[in-house]
Amino acid sequence: MEKKAMLGHKVRRLRRDLGLTQAQMAEALGVSPSYFNLIENNQRPLTVNLLLKLGQAFDVDIQSFADNEESRLASELTEVFGDALFRDNDVKKHDIKELAAIAPGLGQAVVALYHAYREAHDAVQALAEHVADRDKLQLLQTKAFPVEEVRDFYHATGNHFPDLEAAAETLWASGELSASDLWRSLSDYLQRHHQIAPKIMPIDVMGQTIRRFDRHSRRLLLSEILPSSGRVFHLAVKIGQQEHGALFDRIAASSGLSSPEAIKLLRAGLANYFAGAVMMPYDRFLQTAKSTRYDIEILQRRFGASFEQVCHRLTTLQRPSARGVPFFLIRVDKAGNVSKRFSAMGMHFARFGGACPRWNVYDAFRTPGLIQTQLASMPDGSTYFSLARTITKPGGGYHQPPQQFAIGLGCEVAHAPQLVYADGLDLERTEAAVPIGINCRLCERPDCSQRAHPPLNHRMIVDENLRGLGAYFFTPNAPPG
Repeated sequence: MEKKAMLGHKVRRLRRDLGLTQAQMAEALGVSPSYFNLIENNQRPLTVNLLLKLGQAFDVDIQSFADNEESRLASELTEVFGDALFRDNDVKKHDIKELAAIAPGLGQAVVALYHAYREAHDAVQALAEHVADRDKLQLLQTKAFPVEEVRDFYHATGNHFPDLEAAAETLWASGELSASDLWRSLSDYLQRHHQIAPKIMPIDVMGQTIRRFDRHSRRLLLSEILPSSGRVFHLAVKIGQQEHGALFDRIAASSGLSSPEAIKLLRAGLANYFAGAVMMPYDRFLQTAKSTRYDIEILQRRFGASFEQVCHRLTTLQRPSARGVPFFLIRVDKAGNVSKRFSAMGMHFARFGGACPRWNVYDAFRTPGLIQTQLASMPDGSTYFSLARTITKPGGGYHQPPQQFAIGLGCEVAHAPQLVYADGLDLERTEAAVPIGINCRLCERPDCSQRAHPPLNHRMIVDENLRGLGAYFFTPNAPPG
């Protein structure tokens, strides 16, 4: 709130949603109707005092109200209108920003429509490949990306679910759990309350399955390849499935997800969230994180969790009365595929592509198991501090080697002093930050030598007598024509 908050469009939407006139809301805030009209038209800022009055008078979460969600929507719309589909439409940046600010519902509908178009387009391409071998032609699903639907829902909720946190706290309070032997505590709880006995099984029985519930024998079978943190996690997942299915259903019903596959993915994700909250109880975990300055290795040892489990949990600490650092998280493989992403703050991820090759999450593969840090700046001037490290998922023996991923965890540079990993770094020297972008298609930096693609909505310069460090020359800020 250091900058003047021009939130007139949000105030207007709130007033209309409440069915109030300008005069009525102005009276509640203690300002004149004419001054309130200036606020709604972004000719006066919404001051901190007025924002506090707004929260008290109308029961508004001022943190979420002040958050700049339009920037994320504007980023997504920029990606949408950068598609070759719109090459003949003169859509300016200020048009996109106005759409995101004034009519965010319409902007989200445009993104959803484009998402459906991309799914259909990709399906047609896949179908064309299958047609080349008609004997293998298969019916393609019309809904190809339920994962994206679920990811969008997590982002909309800030990846924080108070009801699941409360359920995990209730289990600790009533389940006689022991922090020193959580495996035994959860095993005993499952047997006492649900007559389910966990059993570790050899890999030659389980194959590639790491967890299976045998309904007839009432046994929860876990593969021997799981580390101790994974075994505890899956016990907690099963307790969540047994006791909180109705809660999962209520959250799923309010999510607005459109496909059965997305609903099932969400339910599985909610069970995983519950398990993480059980392993790392909110208050104790947040207190430890702050006292250790978010030292992930200490948090691993203290809570018996894996590196990825701790990083994931850190992105969920957004309880209004007790917030942690608002982290973003991304998980990628060696080929650059993004298999997990969460953001509790303003970091934008591309919906239809990978991440920037200059980001240190990819450098992590060169130094397996070691934490790398990076100060990075986006084209809009925002600066982030991030750390990255590889993780290894258990394999199934010689013929099923372990999987390797890289985890990127970061936050806005203003929060970096709270992290032990930023010690010794000059965070004020933003000119030393590595220039990165969302991805190549959306980044307009003309001097990047690591481009895999030219930027959208820019005219390429093709000259056989020119060759630079990068693969492409293009005209800055010139739409294709």
